[in-house]
Amino acid sequence: MVDVRAKEKCLGASAFSFCSSYQPALSHFTVEKSDMIDMIEKEDPVITEEEAAQYDRQIRLWGLDAQKRLRGSRVLLAGLGGLGAEVAKNLILAGVKGLTLLDDEKVTEESCRAQFLVPVTEQGQNRAEASLDRAQKLNPMVEVITDTDRIEDKPDSFFLQFNAVCLTCCPKDVMVRVDQLCMQHNILVFCGDVHGYYGYMFCNLGPEHNYVEEKPKVVKKSSGDSNDGPDAKKLKLDPNETTMVKKTSKFCRLKEALEVDWTSDKAKAALKRTPVDYFLLHVLLKFRTDKGRDPDPQCFAEDSQLLRQIRQDVLESLAVGSDLLNDDFISFCFSEMSPVCAVVGGVLGQEIVKALSQRDAPHRNFFFFDGRKGNGMVDYFGPN
Repeated sequence: MVDVRAKEKCLGASAFSFCSSYQPALSHFTVEKSDMIDMIEKEDPVITEEEAAQYDRQIRLWGLDAQKRLRGSRVLLAGLGGLGAEVAKNLILAGVKGLTLLDDEKVTEESCRAQFLVPVTEQGQNRAEASLDRAQKLNPMVEVITDTDRIEDKPDSFFLQFNAVCLTCCPKDVMVRVDQLCMQHNILVFCGDVHGYYGYMFCNLGPEHNYVEEKPKVVKKSSGDSNDGPDAKKLKLDPNETTMVKKTSKFCRLKEALEVDWTSDKAKAALKRTPVDYFLLHVLLKFRTDKGRDPDPQCFAEDSQLLRQIRQDVLESLAVGSDLLNDDFISFCFSEMSPVCAVVGGVLGQEIVKALSQRDAPHRNFFFFDGRKGNGMVDYFGPN
């Protein structure tokens, strides 16, 4: 279980401010053939001169091969609330090949408060269509299209055209269904939501996700180096040279991650170290399933009472103590808070970019953010 400062993990425009020419910056890499991943697909996407100029900063940041992978990727983004807008922005700026915005909801006054892609004059219009103009202007090189159908009505074949699927504002049963389908077809799956001050993301990159990490190069000892003393056994690293090291991570299905057996001795021992956000997620997912919506500020009294009852039922069904999640969360889980959307959307966008480009270690498999405390946490749930 790793504590992270979520704002330091965001991938936004500030991450693209890497400031030296990418050709010299890459010249110090030494890639060992036995330790590298084939970063280019069979049909190698070509980076034009115009694209090289457009993506110059991020090519210097994560390399030309990673950018080629992004330029060959198509992503489905379901749900154009505040979080969806942040994810859309980050993926479009990163330079994926195509982004499909799927949403059947209408623009409301409430949604305009956290959704910066929708003009306030578009109330009553479809959220995806109302977001298209501003989204496309972020990067004309990315093909952005909209789909106004209900995700529940989409056949399995619809999801198979994408390299990655990101689900926000979706019911639990839809997320479980799409996650299982995509895992069978090696499609990357991401889920996320923001409820007031709280937000989360989940990712399933398959049973075997390969990626590379940049590590300092180990320097061979010279004949003049001493073999005695406490430093003799320490590896000598050259900070001016790096090598790309191949690694692998394993992920599980969302259904498995949400069905942890808390009655086992191992789970009970880990309970004290488990973020309460995991159990809060269960409560909010059940609320959405039961009511067909999220907690509404206009129904605060009614929804607060229902949240208390659902909290009791959920903790009882999971066989954990009823005092694990106190009443404090109830007043802070209504609506989408723009700053929380920015943080969680930054992390979610970052993870999609990392997974598609196969660069750097992914978050495995949940990220939780608590806006009241101002911190985030990465934790794994599911079978080892």
